[in-house]
Amino acid sequence: MYAIIETGGKQYRVSEGDVIRVEKLRAQEGETVELDRVLAVSDGEKLMVGQPVLENAKVTATVLKHGKGKKIIVFKYKPKKNYRRKKGHRQPYTEIKIEKIEVS
Repeated sequence: MYAIIETGGKQYRVSEGDVIRVEKLRAQEGETVELDRVLAVSDGEKLMVGQPVLENAKVTATVLKHGKGKKIIVFKYKPKKNYRRKKGHRQPYTEIKIEKIEVS
C-alpha cells in the first residue's frame, strides 16, 4: 500500500515504514503529525485518486528530527563593475517516519 501526499509544496510517494525528509514542520521531535493532503492511495489492486485530495484519507507520521541540508553557495557578480556578493544557504528540513496510511 502506498500514498501520494503533499506537504511543503512538494509531493511524495510514501509507504508505511518509510523515512523521508520534508520541508520544516512545526512539530517537536517524537511528536505525531497527521498529513491530510493525500492526493492518491493504492492498495496494490485499486487506485483511489482525489480531485484534488481524498477527503477520507490521512497519513500518520512521527517526527524523528529537524536539521539543515547541505550548504549551497549563491554568488552574484557583474563583470567589469567590481560587484560581487557571496551568500550561503542551508534549507531546514524535518525527517519523518510514516506510521500508518488510513482510508475510510
